[in-house]
Amino acid sequence: MVPRYQMYLNHNILFVALLILCLTVNGVTGYATVTGTVFCDQCKDGEKSLFDFPVSGIKVSVTCSDENGQIYMSREETTNWLGGYVMRFDGTPDLSNCYAQVSDNGAQQGSSSSCSIASGPTQKLKLLFSFFGIETFVVDALLAQPVQPMSSCPKPPPAPVMPPPQVRVKPPPQAIPPPQVKVPPLPPIALVPVFPPPKALTMSPPPATLPPQFKLPPLPPIPPVPFVEPSACSHQLWIKPEYRCYWKVIGPDTKVAVAFGLVAGRRYGNDMTVREALNGRGEAYKTLLREATTALLNSYNSLGFPYNSVAVITYTNMALLGNSQHDVLMTAFRFIKANSGTCKFTVCK
Repeated sequence: MVPRYQMYLNHNILFVALLILCLTVNGVTGYATVTGTVFCDQCKDGEKSLFDFPVSGIKVSVTCSDENGQIYMSREETTNWLGGYVMRFDGTPDLSNCYAQVSDNGAQQGSSSSCSIASGPTQKLKLLFSFFGIETFVVDALLAQPVQPMSSCPKPPPAPVMPPPQVRVKPPPQAIPPPQVKVPPLPPIALVPVFPPPKALTMSPPPATLPPQFKLPPLPPIPPVPFVEPSACSHQLWIKPEYRCYWKVIGPDTKVAVAFGLVAGRRYGNDMTVREALNGRGEAYKTLLREATTALLNSYNSLGFPYNSVAVITYTNMALLGNSQHDVLMTAFRFIKANSGTCKFTVCK
């Protein structure tokens, strides 16, 4: 009898082989995509924090320079309503020495958001995926700042106060002691016997009794917090009941239209749940929904997952809007690769 994990491995190998065959038949040409997100730095501290949120309408520029510092390629794109941006470069360009940053002039003139001032350093493009001449680069979070910081931001700690320098004071010169005069001893005094006073009668108090103690009921178990280190679990593990406590933002009965938006609702219907989406197989659009749902659950439970929740929803809707079998297969393959990492699950108590 073939083990279950061997069956899942054979299924993934067959899917990759089918994907390679489809790319060969369709004659796929190479291209590169660059994706990232711009956040509003409300506290103007130059770092991404819990108060920051994705901001739309911000222009982002990608600039590539050679060894001499000469710019040989530049591209500019505006963030969408989810704060993300996607740039596509046809062919096989060299993006190893390219950087992304928020454009000052374009953001201040064309953005309707209050966060329009560029902040933070430029971010270097990082290669995430390369397959048959198709490359995907990601950019760390870029920051844009408002004119004034948010009033509820935490204040920085006060600067330490340095103690004043210590001045050494010379001790005063020692005084010469006066001459000692010997006093003759006094005559001895006769000792008078001292009798102890009579003992008073003491009454011992009654023993104190403690009030009855009441046992408090045990506290409910605390739900697991998101993993700081990367954690990627497959859809087979997400459907097991012993890991049900890791369902946080969405539940098994959440509708696909609610989790991914109206575009997914028109494609898969308004009645399909997330639990049903994890069982999809045998067809490209069902495979895309299964792996996208798995990636969305992993992004809610691991801060180190390759895609955040906004990126998972954006890539899924872009593939559905494209109406291209090739785009659907490529997006599903990227999510399969991201979901094939190390899973940090432990059995829920």
